[in-house]
Amino acid sequence: MIKINENYFKLQASYLFSEIAARVNAFQKENPGKKIIRLGIGDVTLALPKVCIDAFHKAVDEMADDNTFKGYGPEQGYLFLREKISDYDYKTRGVSISPDEIFVSDGAKCDTGNIQEIFSTDTKIAIPDPVYPVYLDTNVMAGRTGEYKNGRYENIIYLQGTKENGFVPDLPDTDVDLIYLCFPNNPTGVVATFDLLNNWVDYARKNKSVILYDAAYEAFIQDDALPRTIYEIEGAKEVAIEFRSYSKTAGFTGTRCAYTVVPKECRAYDSSEKKHLLHGLWNRRQCTKFNGVSYPVQKAAEAVYSDKGLVQVKKLIDYYMKNAALIRKEMTSLGYECVGGLNSPYIWIDSKMDSWDFFNLLLNKAGVVCTPGSGFGACGDGYIRISAFNSYENVKKAVNLIKKTLK
Repeated sequence: MIKINENYFKLQASYLFSEIAARVNAFQKENPGKKIIRLGIGDVTLALPKVCIDAFHKAVDEMADDNTFKGYGPEQGYLFLREKISDYDYKTRGVSISPDEIFVSDGAKCDTGNIQEIFSTDTKIAIPDPVYPVYLDTNVMAGRTGEYKNGRYENIIYLQGTKENGFVPDLPDTDVDLIYLCFPNNPTGVVATFDLLNNWVDYARKNKSVILYDAAYEAFIQDDALPRTIYEIEGAKEVAIEFRSYSKTAGFTGTRCAYTVVPKECRAYDSSEKKHLLHGLWNRRQCTKFNGVSYPVQKAAEAVYSDKGLVQVKKLIDYYMKNAALIRKEMTSLGYECVGGLNSPYIWIDSKMDSWDFFNLLLNKAGVVCTPGSGFGACGDGYIRISAFNSYENVKKAVNLIKKTLK
């Protein structure tokens, strides 16, 4: 008799963004003439940079010629892209990451979900609250949690982000094995300082832990005094795996390209406490379960690092950050406390009421979609996240509609 993975029964009834989509679809069905402005899910709206499109077209043409056609590519990614990542994303920050420590993939979401496969099922996990749901749900699926009770899963150490600590979780007061961190944070938009990351790296080294560091939004950091990679911290390569993405940086949400860095000295231990290096394990996992990102997509990603590409990508980021500044300014003017929006494309807002009630209020009265904070964890209740990913014209309309609704 075939049996299913019963850990799936522990998952909440609906993935957050699926629930949002269902509510929006129901509203549209009941109000077919009502225009909706979506500032909920973090999906970009501007086209890919021209330099990426040109590289994409050229690579497609290569695929049409027997002499330049590419079949299976390396599962780890083509060297031309990994070298650019090594040179620009790390060497420019004074960090040495070799191309063979970089694994190109089809998304940071996929990698943060898949990476937990290389760790034991009895791994003790610390996850921030509020946080991007994928970290938690993939570990529920893997059987690392107990039941869901009173808004939280058993066997998970929740790192609470609250107004009192500035939504920057404190170090756990117990030993944990695997730590999820995300800076700039999704959903709150807060950023990490050098001192903060130093504390986490010191903790991980002392406790023989591993940090999974999601830096998908690092390109939105405006303050040059802030770290852009955890590897700017001494000793981090021993204890941290970093995830990056082109989705929001260069508009690749529909094109799919990202990468994960697994330094060769990053380690974990077996049941006899013998040390093992994680680089080879992740490489084996990828070679077994992943066929790599397509050649045209990787050529388009490589173009991001050209002189024209750097200019065009910065223009995209500046555009969305202008939206973020407008949202933050207008919500603050209405008397709502906000964090984020300064070094990230997300604004985290104290809604002064139940998160889903505020979501419904904005949807039904203003026709604006936000994201209820409770969908990111218990500490998110009473907050909403507004995304800067839309046209400036739509953002301007949205904040005006919100102002009319809330005044």
